[in-house]
Amino acid sequence: MRNAKFHCRLVSHYVTAVHLYIHVPFCQRRCSYCDFSIAVRKRIPTREYVEAILTEAGGIPAFPVETIYLGGGTPSLLPPDAIHRLLHELTQRFRIPHSAFRIEVTLEANPEDVTPDAARAWQRAGINRVSLGAQSFDDDVLQWMHRSHDGARIRAAVRTLRGAGIDNVLYGLTVEPRTPLDRWISRGATRAPDDERYAEEYLTAHRRLTTENYELYEVSNAARDGFRSKHNSAYWSGRPYVGLGPAAHSFDATTRRWNIRAWEAYRRAMAEGRSPIESEETLTTEQRALERVYLALRTSEGLALTAPYRPLPPLTARGWIEVRDGRLKCTPEGWLRLDSIVNELTMQIEIPS
Repeated sequence: MRNAKFHCRLVSHYVTAVHLYIHVPFCQRRCSYCDFSIAVRKRIPTREYVEAILTEAGGIPAFPVETIYLGGGTPSLLPPDAIHRLLHELTQRFRIPHSAFRIEVTLEANPEDVTPDAARAWQRAGINRVSLGAQSFDDDVLQWMHRSHDGARIRAAVRTLRGAGIDNVLYGLTVEPRTPLDRWISRGATRAPDDERYAEEYLTAHRRLTTENYELYEVSNAARDGFRSKHNSAYWSGRPYVGLGPAAHSFDATTRRWNIRAWEAYRRAMAEGRSPIESEETLTTEQRALERVYLALRTSEGLALTAPYRPLPPLTARGWIEVRDGRLKCTPEGWLRLDSIVNELTMQIEIPS
């Protein structure tokens, strides 16, 4: 295959297990806040999609995989037999444990797609974690977002998934440019909440989750013990990952690459034996250091300090950061100001190399 040489270079640095992301771009409608690479379709081109993904995977040398994540878009729109084929073929292609998919395998799903039959079929295919699209339990808010389910459907979906044996289930909203929500705000049809209200709601959620024995292990992710997302945690720790599908990104610790964004253009590239890679960037030493600081401070583990700690009075006095066990960590109040904290820190501490 003509695209194999690109992927050979992509995985040449992978000496340990990597994390595999598969982008499923299809949706039946675009939500008001969405800026993801999606293709709105009444009929999902299942056969063409599966063949394109497997063609791209065929151009990649085999490597061990630690987690698999089917994101989108709406992966739950794929028929269960297509999900089963994808996971089965990828298991044959890469070094993935066969026994009941001992690795973490996540499927993003909309509540309205969760039926008893679908949930059981996903579980049989190897899905053991579902990221359920539950942006709100308020029916009016869901309608405003252009979601096609109500709050009761979310609760029913959780019960159905647990009944099928998938018990690892279940983001603040930002206004992305060129989305319907951005246009509504621009013309005054609606408005974004002010910073004070956002902060109040975020801290309230943090207190409530902590009371219920959840830990915020990342700025916008909480879980009970043993239920953290291993796949997402890999992104925050700078681990290598490989993306398949339109707009999917890959990273080998120095270079980030991303695929052609539009579904039809990606499909044609795969059918014609061309590389799906649209572009790439190699991070400088400074960029890698800055990214490492930013990603580490997003997590509850924080940033390891390899040099003597020098007090940062403005940040510590405000209660935004703290040092514990040789690591610099953000408080919940600090997570709300992460960008400004990173800017100040990178000028005042020695960044681990």
